[in-house]
Amino acid sequence: MTFGGRIGLGATGRALRHRNFRFFFFGQLISVTGTWMQSLALAWLMLQLVGLQQAPLYLGLLGAVQFLPVLVLGLFGGIIADIWPKRATLIATQTTAGLLALVLSGLVFGHVVVVWHIFLLAFLLGLVNAVDMPTRQPFVVAMVGRDDIANAVALNSAVFNSARIVGPAMAGVLIGIVGTGPLFMLNGLSYGAVVVGLLMMRDSELMPADRLVMPKTIGAVGANLGEGLRYVRRTPLVLLAIVVIGFVSTFGMNFNVVLPVLAAGALNVGSNGFGVLYATMGAGALIAALSVATLARPRLRVLVGGGLVLGGAELVLANTAYFPLALIAVFFCGAGAIATAASANSLVQITVPGPLRGRVMSVYTTVFAGSTPIGNGLTGGFGGLWGTPVALMMNGGVVVVAQAAVGLAILRGRMRVPATAERDRVDRAQVTGDTAAPR
Repeated sequence: MTFGGRIGLGATGRALRHRNFRFFFFGQLISVTGTWMQSLALAWLMLQLVGLQQAPLYLGLLGAVQFLPVLVLGLFGGIIADIWPKRATLIATQTTAGLLALVLSGLVFGHVVVVWHIFLLAFLLGLVNAVDMPTRQPFVVAMVGRDDIANAVALNSAVFNSARIVGPAMAGVLIGIVGTGPLFMLNGLSYGAVVVGLLMMRDSELMPADRLVMPKTIGAVGANLGEGLRYVRRTPLVLLAIVVIGFVSTFGMNFNVVLPVLAAGALNVGSNGFGVLYATMGAGALIAALSVATLARPRLRVLVGGGLVLGGAELVLANTAYFPLALIAVFFCGAGAIATAASANSLVQITVPGPLRGRVMSVYTTVFAGSTPIGNGLTGGFGGLWGTPVALMMNGGVVVVAQAAVGLAILRGRMRVPATAERDRVDRAQVTGDTAAPR
């Protein structure tokens, strides 16, 4: 397999036919591995700084601080994504994120790191993500086109979860040998792989959407934000996907808060066991992502079924102190979470017309990542007051009930995913102002 030449692929790897996406794919594989190493190391560092009893609360607050900028500024990031060249924007955001990781590494190496340093750097990373996330999502369409977008999203999920297997497994071993500082340094350097891949892409092979004209007044900014929000409100399929991902990400994806506490407390397996938990979750997510990648288009039953699996697995995890059973539960947590997230992302991207994609994806990313402060705060608060199992029971129960309600709504409304030709016809209608989705 080569980056530049032709590549023979089956249905699972259709998007890798595109040279630019291959650079992006392999750069992400390296970078996200570093990110997962840092995620585990950061949780373990916080556990060391504040102690086991306070860890759920502090980890919940940390997640809230990191994703609060996305919640507040994510919609404005969507306007930036529709105005500025996406490749140049991503080079800037990825470089900045790497520098923040290197600063954290320097603080740990200098033995001067304290809790407020971690919170400040998390907030700054959140500011970067408020621009990076709504830019990176529609940039995938520019690399592969709409016919291959569902496959590309699933492959990106596969990258994310391959890294979730490798990164935590490596981090769990390395923390015990060299501490957390080198892991933060490796993560900072890993962003270079994405930047190099972006620099090596060919502009002639990108398929960018028309760019939005820079708004000159506050009123114009508000009008552009409103256009994206109105599209979401008037398009049932997009609204459904965003509502689902809102519930799932708020209540079902708070593993950064619960897993380190479970590993050190109820399961009593230490940093190595913590790494195994994350790696096992990544294995489930990777299998789900590769399965979704084989589908020609996203499926509503996968969107709903994935959430039901996630919620059910969290209920099992809440009621066990037996490590092998916990591994089975986190495996299905990972599978259910990624099946839902990849399906929701693909549904939005194949439905939205190009000129609106950045702003609508900013709504998606604001709900997806911006709900984390709420979810982490609730999980950390419940965990701190009544224990992590109670927090998991609450989260799993809410996800199951919400997904069951969505499933009933789909059955009654007979909602479906339009084929490519039908989507093109709808796009032409949307240019004239008709934003109602096909039923």
